[in-house]
Order: sequence, then structure tokens, then C-alpha cells
Amino acid sequence: MIRVEHHGLVTKFQLARTIRGKGLYFTACYRIDGIMVDTGCAHAVKELLREMENKRVDLIINTHSHEDHIAGNAALQRLHGARILAHPLALPILSKPKAQQPLRPYQRVMWGYPEPSHGEPIGEILAHGNFHFEILHTPGHSEDHICLFESNHGWLFTGDAFIGGKDRALRADYDIWQIMASLRKMAALDASAAFTGSGSVKRDPTKEMREKISYLEETGERVWKLHEKGWSYSRIRKEIFGKEIALNYFTLGHFSCRNLVRSYVEDRPDPP
Repeated sequence: MIRVEHHGLVTKFQLARTIRGKGLYFTACYRIDGIMVDTGCAHAVKELLREMENKRVDLIINTHSHEDHIAGNAALQRLHGARILAHPLALPILSKPKAQQPLRPYQRVMWGYPEPSHGEPIGEILAHGNFHFEILHTPGHSEDHICLFESNHGWLFTGDAFIGGKDRALRADYDIWQIMASLRKMAALDASAAFTGSGSVKRDPTKEMREKISYLEETGERVWKLHEKGWSYSRIRKEIFGKEIALNYFTLGHFSCRNLVRSYVEDRPDPP
């Protein structure tokens, strides 16, 4: 399934595997004057190619190497001869995604394995046509995560470093402290619009980012107070968040409230 929306000079594509006529879990990519920011999931590549057949693509920029953001790379590269740019840590995964980043059952169901592609390391600045992007390293969601900021228009392409909402759960390989640091870096830009990895377009992103940072900091303080009392991760999770989310069971524990509690404790860079 694919949904296409135009936001001024930015075209948004929301993509998902379709089951019984419904999108299972949407991810997003964006096109700006020959640049593609991310390329979606394997289950929607054919639909993306139909949309892009007569549109110019000179560059593909991957915000990170997760399977739902890189799967159209190879097909678009063949179709348009586009260069692929990403953080250096992402390049081995792009070239051998199945070997470098094995997927769990839920990931195969929702997004599928990407086709291998060849990328090049992105620098700190990217100029393309009339656009000038600052490239920010924003780890936490993944070590190779980057965001793109076009200061002339105030656009911030956040990938999955900022989606919105108040997090109650975390994937096992995320780092909540790095996530907060990356949010602070993005909030300092004072962007006028944020184009997120889920497809939501935020028109007042700085305010929402600051609210999220405050929520995550306050939650971290609560977690640490209970941890210092000797409480277990599961007991802290129950006290702060209540019942586990449904995704905990669908992902076999890979995405859970307990993982968020664990990351607050084990990933803290400066424990007392």
C-alpha cells in the first residue's frame, strides 16, 4: 500500500504491507527535487517504483539502515542511476542486509528483507540544486542514524529519531539516553517543520520535542529512584507504565516497556 501527499516542495510517500486491504505498519520516505530521503520497506517496493518511474532521482539518503527505510535503494538505483549516501556505519548493512542485520519474525512479516545496495559515506553538509542540508548524527534509535536539516526552509527530516508521542516502550537495541541527546540536538535547530519516519508531518516540532525531552527526563528520574530502592525492572515497569504493551507479545519481547526501564538503568552514561 502506498499513500502520496504533497507538502509544498516535499512529496511524502507512506508505505506498508497490505493485508486484507489494510496497511500493516506504515513507514515513510520523502522526495525533494531529485533527492529521496529513505526508500521504504520490501513489501512496498513495487508500488514505490510505479510512483517513481517518471520522476527524477539523483540521490538517495538513508537516515539509518533499518529494513523499513532502505528496501527501495537497489531498485531505484537501477532505475535512475542514483547515488546512495548514508552514515559510514550503515554501509556494511546496506551491502549485506541479511547477513549484517538478521530480522526477527515480526520484522519479516511487517517489512521484509531489503535487497543489497551500494552506498557511500555522507558528509556533514550536502548541497543539491537550491537546497543545502546539514547532516546531524542522531544515534539512539540506531548507531548509524542521521537527520537532515535544510535551514533555508526550516525542514528537518528526522527519520525515526523523532516520531512524536510519549514513549512507553523501547526496542531491545535502542539507547534511551542517546535518544534524549539526539532530541536535544534537533530541538536546538528550531525547525519549522519535521518530516518523520512514520509519515507524520509536524508543524511545530520544537515545542513537541522539548515536551518529549521533559517527559523522558522525568520518567528517567522515576526509574532511577525505584532502581536505587532495589526494585526489579519488571516491578518498576508495572509501577510506572502498568501492563505491558501488546507489541511486547507480538515481537516476543523485542519491543517492550521493560526494555525502556532497562535502558534507563544500564545505558546511563553517568550513573551515580
